[in-house]
Amino acid sequence: MTPAPRPGASGGLYPLLLEPLYKEKVWGGRRFERMGRSLPGDGHVLWGESWEVADLATTATSGGGGDPARSVIANGPIAGSTLTDLMATRGAEVLGDAARSDDGGFPLLVKYLDARRNLSVQVHPSPAYAARHPGARLKSEAWYVVQADPGAAIYKGLSPGITRAHVERAIRDGTVPDLLTAVPAVPGAAHYLPSGTCHALGAGVLVAEVQTPSDTTFRVYDWDRADRETHVEEALASMTFGPLDASAHEPDSRDESEGRVTRGLVRCPHFAIDEWSVPRGGRRDASLGRAEVWMVIEGGVIMEPVTVPFEPVLVPAGRTVLLPAAVDTVVAETTDDTRLLRITPGGA
Repeated sequence: MTPAPRPGASGGLYPLLLEPLYKEKVWGGRRFERMGRSLPGDGHVLWGESWEVADLATTATSGGGGDPARSVIANGPIAGSTLTDLMATRGAEVLGDAARSDDGGFPLLVKYLDARRNLSVQVHPSPAYAARHPGARLKSEAWYVVQADPGAAIYKGLSPGITRAHVERAIRDGTVPDLLTAVPAVPGAAHYLPSGTCHALGAGVLVAEVQTPSDTTFRVYDWDRADRETHVEEALASMTFGPLDASAHEPDSRDESEGRVTRGLVRCPHFAIDEWSVPRGGRRDASLGRAEVWMVIEGGVIMEPVTVPFEPVLVPAGRTVLLPAAVDTVVAETTDDTRLLRITPGGA
């Protein structure tokens, strides 16, 4: 049994580094090594996913492997405890005014995906499907393109005029990708994919993924990989037909105040994502009312305490840090020209 979390210094919480949870995938690769990662196993294992922030009691056998997925804290006085432990004992301090997940856990699942080959064409449960099937949970997500090979694509939504009959025929014929809207995978671009969207991540792309805490995925088509199951009836029952209109969720606003460039990338009921570009030596006093997750894409950030004693926390490129709402005030200073994603969960 995992021990309950020990209190931090003076009982206070601090910025939390979490151990990545790696998932081997047939479509995965080795790009995580380019992020400075030392990957488990030998050099032949293909790692498709790195779960950066996870608090799931169960996962799908065909997705996360069937076991619980619980991030382990890697730094400070509560190192070795899980995020699940911390949410159970000090959840209000972690979340602030953010809403818990339906089962009381942390409300986001944050990952990196390395698609050496095409991911399956898939759908996540629509609100109507989830309401009828209690075991199926909504999975709205956003992708932020970190790296992409020339010519790589993202498939997001069905083309105009496509009906269920078209999809059923394409499944029989093996031509499902022809029905999807393909867009170039451009580093720095964000794509919001609400539950019910038919989508796929194309080969040669590394993305950061922010999503609701669900592992329910229905595969429609798997690029002739015959050894993996599909979930055609469930997918058709969940699928949104017609093109995806996510313009209201991808504001791409821009603000150059406070010594940084902020791009507002995604706004939805479940989370918000901003991209910050900050020159070396840029500083920000973080005093939070809600939990935040920072994914450092380039550069690095060092976080030092102001009121609560803790050791300075270095977050280099490729790492993710969870800032509990109860971290009273912390000064974050960039160690180099830095680009990061600031992710906030939805409110209670």
